[in-house]
Amino acid sequence: MTKKNQTPSSAGIQSLDTALELLRKLADCPGPTSLSDLAKISGMPPSKIHRYLASFVNAGLVQQAGRSGKYDLGRAALMLGLKAIERHDFVNQAADLMPDLCAETEMTALLSVWGSDGATVIRWERAASPMVTSMGLGTTLPLLSSATGRAFLAWSAEAAIERNRSIELKRAKKNPALLPDLTLSEKGLRELCKKVRENRFASVDGQYIPGLVAIAAPILDWQNQAQAVVTLIGTDPAAIHQKAEEVKALIKFCEGQSFSTRALV
Repeated sequence: MTKKNQTPSSAGIQSLDTALELLRKLADCPGPTSLSDLAKISGMPPSKIHRYLASFVNAGLVQQAGRSGKYDLGRAALMLGLKAIERHDFVNQAADLMPDLCAETEMTALLSVWGSDGATVIRWERAASPMVTSMGLGTTLPLLSSATGRAFLAWSAEAAIERNRSIELKRAKKNPALLPDLTLSEKGLRELCKKVRENRFASVDGQYIPGLVAIAAPILDWQNQAQAVVTLIGTDPAAIHQKAEEVKALIKFCEGQSFSTRALV
C-alpha cells in the first residue's frame, strides 16, 4: 500500500528504477561497453550490474559481443526506439505548449515548419501586449534575414534548403544592404551557421522589421535536424541577448520538445 502523500511518479519500484537508469547509461555510451566501465559510470558493484544485464539480455534489450564480451543495446531496444520515433509528434506537442511559453516570456510565439516554399508559419500565439505586424498563419519567412530562417539554415539538411539559400544569396549579392550583418559568400553563411549553433539560437534585431526583434530555436529530431522552429517576437532589444531570460526560456522549451539527445548542439 502506498502512502497517501505519494504521487504516481514517486511510487515506482526502486529496483526497476535502478535497472532503467543503468540501461539509460548504457545507451549514453558511444559504443559497446565493458562491465567494469559500466560499474565506473553507474557507481554500482559489477556483480549487481551483471544481474541486471543478464535480465536485459534475456529480454533482448541488451546484447553481448562475442570475443570482447562488451555490452550494447539489443534488437528489442532498437525496435522500442523505432516505435517511439514513429509515434513522436514534434509539431502538435510543441503547438499545445506554446501558450505557456508565450505567457512566460510575454512575447508573441510562432511555430514554423519547412514547406515547399520555405519556412512557413503554422501556429501563431499572440502576447498580451499588442504588436503590429503583417505576419500570420501561412506566412513564408526568408531563410537568411529572419531568425526563423536562420535556425532552419543552421539545423536543416543541406539538400532541403539549398534552393532557397542559393536564390536568397544571389539576390543579396545584388543588394548587400539586404543582409548588413553577413558576409555574402558560402563561407559567410557557414560562419553564421556555426555562430547560431554555438549560441543555440538565432536572432535578428530591428534592422529587418523596424521596431521588432526576434529569437528562434529548433525542435530537433533523432538526426539532430530541425523538424520545426519556434520563434519569439517582441519589441525589447534586451530580450534577444544571449543571457536574456527570454532566450533561456526558448532554448529550454525547444530542448524539451526535441528528440535528439544532443539537444541544440
